[in-house]
Amino acid sequence: MSNRAESVLVGLIGEGVKPSLTPPMHEHEADVQGVRLLYRPLDLLELALPAAAVGDLLTSAQRMGFNGLNITHPCKQLVLEHLDEISDDAARLGAVNTVLIQDGRFIGHNTDFSGFGSALADGLPGAKLDRVVQLGAGGAGSAVAYALLKAGVSMLDLVDMDPARAAERAAELGGLFPEATVTPRSTVELHEILPLADGLVHCTPIGMAAHPGLPLDIELLEPRHWVADIVYRPIETQLVRQARAKGCDVLDGGRMAVGQAADAFKLITGHEADRERMRAHFLELIAAEDAAAPELAKAGH
Repeated sequence: MSNRAESVLVGLIGEGVKPSLTPPMHEHEADVQGVRLLYRPLDLLELALPAAAVGDLLTSAQRMGFNGLNITHPCKQLVLEHLDEISDDAARLGAVNTVLIQDGRFIGHNTDFSGFGSALADGLPGAKLDRVVQLGAGGAGSAVAYALLKAGVSMLDLVDMDPARAAERAAELGGLFPEATVTPRSTVELHEILPLADGLVHCTPIGMAAHPGLPLDIELLEPRHWVADIVYRPIETQLVRQARAKGCDVLDGGRMAVGQAADAFKLITGHEADRERMRAHFLELIAAEDAAAPELAKAGH
């Protein structure tokens, strides 16, 4: 945005988005850069609106002068039919989490995958990517798997409790990345495939405050493995803590949360976010939240 004095209005559409840390992250980064930005959550539950109302909310936001919107569960696929243009990566993923409102047009992007990609590059520089095991092939898992393949992973083992979902996702990704091998796996195969893998990425709810525990037998991990978790509430999951104790290089879920926010910030404002500054602020927000209400470790946007 060429005129630094121009104000920027941003919103977040989804269910249960009031606790999201994305609005304060955007506002704080904008403040530091001298950008006048206001970011408001538009919670479908509070508005008593169904997910299908996302198109109407886009139109309303355009009329009220919003510059952009972040989109989260359950609207990332539903929003597609209301867009005038979609980035190549978002189209391939079939999901949009950032919508720019420009010249009366809605332009969709996906910063979930790019956020994990930058998190991987920043937090685990030089990580070996020949073969990776991923736990969880749901919505977030799809973006992460896409990012891994785009980063150069040549063999990806997709492990999911739902064999049909793992098979469907593996087939989709295999079609998008024909040079790679994407194989659906079950949890009982972990003891066979982890010894062959360079790293492990965790994309299930296990480890959140409401779902404590480990997503796999920690004895399957070796010090040579790198381990990435996308759960960030708590920031120090049991998986991250125990993998680090075993000598593994680890990536906490906060890096992806910051990465997607930083990428969306640049798309909406035109200004590059300082990722390390944004991460430091994010960690302050998490710490303050834990101190105020430690039971709240929700899975926000």
